[in-house]
Amino acid sequence: MAGMSDVKLRTALSRGPCPSLPRLAARYLEEYRQKIHLATAGLSDEQLWWRPAPGSNSIGNLVLHLCGNLSQWLLEGLGGEAYARRRGAEFAAAGGPGRDELLARLDGVVRRCREVLAAADGAPLDRRLEVQGYAVDVLGVVFHATEHTSYHTGQILFLAKQLLGADHGLELYPQHRGE
Repeated sequence: MAGMSDVKLRTALSRGPCPSLPRLAARYLEEYRQKIHLATAGLSDEQLWWRPAPGSNSIGNLVLHLCGNLSQWLLEGLGGEAYARRRGAEFAAAGGPGRDELLARLDGVVRRCREVLAAADGAPLDRRLEVQGYAVDVLGVVFHATEHTSYHTGQILFLAKQLLGADHGLELYPQHRGE
């Protein structure tokens, strides 16, 4: 992981003002995708599926869960794509695809979500939808998908740092070093 702090993360904030919630959400989803790539770069496939305790989730479970949640909320809920989610399987998996395949899945889902968000730019945010049994509006769908992805990205970063140890090299904001 040496030299990981040399990688420049392109954050949503570093891209300047954004007057559109869907476009801002797309920026954040891309930032979280990059963070997950950086966090998992030094991990073995075995480490991706390590659980810190019974009943907890591995990084692999969290990535599967993000793919499922984003597919249900943005691709199906907002974009109208048919999707049959198996939420329990996201958490039950005790092993699964290796890093490359797992991240390719995430990349594809995030790319398609960004396309759906681009298409929703300018749409009324108060348009009513039903997602996962909840009566919500476009604003709620976009906000939930973004905050939910942020939450689990933080968990992934925490687990990666725990697995990689003190020399993890995951310095995501070197420009703020020493503040």
